[in-house]
Amino acid sequence: MAQTVLVLGSGPIRIGQGIEFDYSCVHCIWALRELGYRAIIVNNNPETVSTDFDTGDGLYFEPVTLDDVLDVAAHEKPMGVMVQFGGQTAINLAAGLAREGMRVMGTQPEAIAAAEDRDQFDQLMVKLGLPKPAGRAVRSREEGLAVAREIGFPVLVRPSFVLGGRAMEIVYDEDQFREFYAEAEDANPGQPVLVDRYLLGKEAEVDVISDGEATLVPGIMEHIERAGVHSGDSMAVYPPVTLSDDVQRQMVVSACRIARELGIRGLMNIQFVIENGVPYVLEVNPRASRTVPYISKVTGIPMVDLATRCAMGHTLADLGYGSGLWVLDGGGPRAAGHPCEPRASGRVVPEDQIVSGDAPIPEPILFAVKAPVFSFQKLGRVEPRLGPEMKSTGEILGVDHTYESALYKALVASHIQFRGDGVVVITVRDEDKPLACDLARDMVRSGKKVVATGGTYRALCEAGIACEAVSKISQGSPNLLDLILSGGVSMMINTPGVDKEAEVEAARIRRACIETGVPCVTSIDTAMAIARAVDLYQDPTQSQCLRLQEYFHAPAKA
Repeated sequence: MAQTVLVLGSGPIRIGQGIEFDYSCVHCIWALRELGYRAIIVNNNPETVSTDFDTGDGLYFEPVTLDDVLDVAAHEKPMGVMVQFGGQTAINLAAGLAREGMRVMGTQPEAIAAAEDRDQFDQLMVKLGLPKPAGRAVRSREEGLAVAREIGFPVLVRPSFVLGGRAMEIVYDEDQFREFYAEAEDANPGQPVLVDRYLLGKEAEVDVISDGEATLVPGIMEHIERAGVHSGDSMAVYPPVTLSDDVQRQMVVSACRIARELGIRGLMNIQFVIENGVPYVLEVNPRASRTVPYISKVTGIPMVDLATRCAMGHTLADLGYGSGLWVLDGGGPRAAGHPCEPRASGRVVPEDQIVSGDAPIPEPILFAVKAPVFSFQKLGRVEPRLGPEMKSTGEILGVDHTYESALYKALVASHIQFRGDGVVVITVRDEDKPLACDLARDMVRSGKKVVATGGTYRALCEAGIACEAVSKISQGSPNLLDLILSGGVSMMINTPGVDKEAEVEAARIRRACIETGVPCVTSIDTAMAIARAVDLYQDPTQSQCLRLQEYFHAPAKA
């Protein structure tokens, strides 16, 4: 009789943990069955494929908790348990399961702890000589204040071991720190609070597959929004459009060194922030992530299949891959006959060639843009401003041969597009005003009428941009709220500031946009992306729709 492997799901889908882990668990089960194992799953969400009666060889519709999993294990007596495909809920059980004598397949609990525990993570970065934002884990508000004073404001304050950046905040001064600390502490009682220097740079991330020695980096995703917006709420593009080859090489090398040092067997996600050409490691997640389905589709690499086989003892070399960066190159099929044959033509640039710079990163043959989808209209009184705490409830993907066209598709699919022929309202914080001028200039050039409040209006006028002024709510009617309620706004671009009184009014404006169906953009980087795609909004015929597989080989539209 075949040996049994127990796969842990993620439990109920909620913000921060969703269908991506159902995808990962299902593909893991399929791979285990192909390898000849009896694959069973513990999960308790009826709206997922992993809980279909015929997905695996057995289904236990039970909560994903330590006691329930141990009860199932006592009955099934599996050879081991797979925790890395069920998100944070599943890997949080790894240490407890190991203490009870269960064998954790793939990445070991000690490696998970080294990535998740802040003190161990800091020691790992120091040992490898990799840059990370200054900061420490703290156990009290006064200790946290001391760290914040030492590293300098602004700081990112967040609880550890939580989903979706819950109770995470960028803090700009000591009063705000005192006000917010209790919320971060209460989000996960008994665990430390993390206080890190906030770096306002470009964010990027990688998902990797490792066999404990060799590490494959299927691709690098560049976030369109700068640091400060949760990765689940950010738009992201594969491959990067502004990151230099040198920065990409540093990211790949860092990922390979971290995976090798931790002994990762399976999947790992690393998030970086790039400042002055240096990629700082923000966090390491030794598990599947929300971008695994996305990057698997657009590179053709069957990531979960590969990761499952590595977790069960196979090597990347056995599976026809090496250590390094996978790139689409438009060449012929590779590794034909292997169980994990890629669906797209490409090759692995060896790690040693990446380190030496002997292998240039080739020009991309397709672009893919991931955009978040929100449910603000269905969730009353939810503040739509984006920040470190995740709020999106889904995501979509735009694919094409050019970045602008892929971006256009992503914006249309996520309903971030102009509403009718109304005006575009721009009201932004001081640090965003230079970019707001570029944005307004593009909008006017494309035929849009721009309206702005107070300080933004003055900045646009000084830049010689044609626009009209509109009053804030506090300045009396007619004002911006009246304009929104009248149906005269095509899009609102409003970036939140730190002034509490002004933010009360701004929140009311943003909520009015949601309730009247006016697209409301709260990140200047998202707004700039819209401006970049605005020409395609005027002429959608420049975009083409093909089956995903065709983009790997079809020539770009002239």
